[in-house]
Amino acid sequence: MDHGLVKRLRQEVGDRLAQQRRLDAANGLPPMSGEDERQFARALIGQVLEEFARGEITSGRRPPNAEEEEALAAGVHAALFGVGRLQPLLEDPEIENIDINGCDRVFIGYADGREVMGEPVAESDEELVELIQILAAYSGLSSRPFDTANPQLDLRLPDGSRLSAVMDVTVRPALSIRRARLGKVFLADLVGNGTFSEEIAQFLRAAVLARKNLMIAGATNAGKTTLLRAVANEIPQDERLITVERALELGLDAFPELHPNCVAFEQRLPNSEGQGAISMAELVRRSLRMNPSRVIVGEVLGDEIVTMLNAMTQGNDGSLSTIHANSSVEVFNRVATYAIQSQERLPVEATHMLIAGAIDFVVFIEKRNDYASGGRLRRYVASVREVTGVDGRVLSSEVFALGPAGHAVPAAPIACAADLAETGYDPAAGGGW
Repeated sequence: MDHGLVKRLRQEVGDRLAQQRRLDAANGLPPMSGEDERQFARALIGQVLEEFARGEITSGRRPPNAEEEEALAAGVHAALFGVGRLQPLLEDPEIENIDINGCDRVFIGYADGREVMGEPVAESDEELVELIQILAAYSGLSSRPFDTANPQLDLRLPDGSRLSAVMDVTVRPALSIRRARLGKVFLADLVGNGTFSEEIAQFLRAAVLARKNLMIAGATNAGKTTLLRAVANEIPQDERLITVERALELGLDAFPELHPNCVAFEQRLPNSEGQGAISMAELVRRSLRMNPSRVIVGEVLGDEIVTMLNAMTQGNDGSLSTIHANSSVEVFNRVATYAIQSQERLPVEATHMLIAGAIDFVVFIEKRNDYASGGRLRRYVASVREVTGVDGRVLSSEVFALGPAGHAVPAAPIACAADLAETGYDPAAGGGW
């Protein structure tokens, strides 16, 4: 495909779309919805392609045939609302990560652990920035700036993948895309791919039904969000879920057959004048006023931790969240650090008391290259830790620990086993129901 032509046609369609927006505003009409705008853009693309074909014929050149015209239309639409030349990469089910260090330095990570260098995704770094700006304008719940005044960007792409981009703090613009390969995922799927055993699947299912508060921990790209989705899919359908995220990623509301009553909150960044920001902590507080059965925080990274812990101890049992950590026991120190740095400035002892009263289990997921099987990347639950009390610091017991077979196995009695038994969990029977 002639990417230069696609860019030129996209510019023409974009100009006409912007002109229609201005005309609607001048006539006092409400702005088009996202879907209406896309439908209108499709009509504009048809007009522009028809004008282009007539121009080619007038100039004595061959116009595009039906197949070429269809490809051009798809390319213009992807460039306008999608991800342009990134689209083929996002359509490859085996690609897991895409790292771009400038328009022509593209590194592709596959699910089997392979790393290869890909084709350029733009003609120049300026075009790459323009692509990111288009994505920032049309992805998520609100437009997000990406420029010299706002050189950082996090957002969810239309397919559910997570994009993180920076400019002006690096020599060349850089972005990373983490693919959402498993959108609709269940505990059985993760048992099937070796993430954990059937016994841990039964334990997690029982913990969800018993409304235990779970925190899923692990390193970057360890599979925390995928595990959180699978655990959340065990929540009964009659419960009202509210998810709170910095950038929409969980996508639980995208499956109404599983979660018919689900509201997704996304943090809002300030505008160019520094106004209009809505923080994660504010969204967690707001979620508690909207009759949630459970509050799910996509990723804990800051001062929302105190609000979330308070929510867990005020009747909103069964909450879920993820956090970055290097081990299950380190989670408590990480949470305490966030809490100490929060606006509330809780002292250490009060923080540990809050943690002990809020979190029931920490599930730690790890990733590692399995060189015995050719270096294939492997993800597995390595530890499950139960919070048992507080004595100056959080007390815990590792109820599942990494065994010789390479996945977590029972390691200590579960203190709240009676609660889990009420939802069908029987450790004496190997986790059977």
